[in-house]
Amino acid sequence: QLQLVESGGGLVQPGGSLRLSCAASGFTLHYYAIGWFRQAPGKEREGVSCISSSDDRTYYADSVKGRFTISRDNAKNTVYLQMNSLKPEDTAVYYCAADSMCSWGVDEYGYWGQGTQVTVSS
Repeated sequence: QLQLVESGGGLVQPGGSLRLSCAASGFTLHYYAIGWFRQAPGKEREGVSCISSSDDRTYYADSVKGRFTISRDNAKNTVYLQMNSLKPEDTAVYYCAADSMCSWGVDEYGYWGQGTQVTVSS
C-alpha cells in the first residue's frame, strides 16, 4: 500500500522554525516529484514547494522563497521542508504529495498524506 505520512508540525512563535517530514511507505520517493501544499481555514489548498524526481530541482512559491527549503534524504525515503522565519500567515495544514513531475496544480498529484498542522502565533 502506497502511503505518505507527514510529521513535524506544531505551534511556533513568529520568527521561529519548524522542519516538516514526508515519509513514504510502499514506494521509493526518489522516483517521484514531491510537492508540499498548505491549506488555511476557508482558503483553497496552495502549492508551497516542490522537488523534482529527475534532478532534484526545487521550486518555491513567492510567499515562501528565501524562508523555506525542500530537500530529500533517499536513505530515509523522506522529503523535508525546512521552514524558517515563520509568519502568522504560514498557519495552515501542510500536506505532501507525490507524482511524476512538479506542478502547482492540486489535481496533478496522485498520492497525498494526511497533513500536519502548523500554527504560527505568539
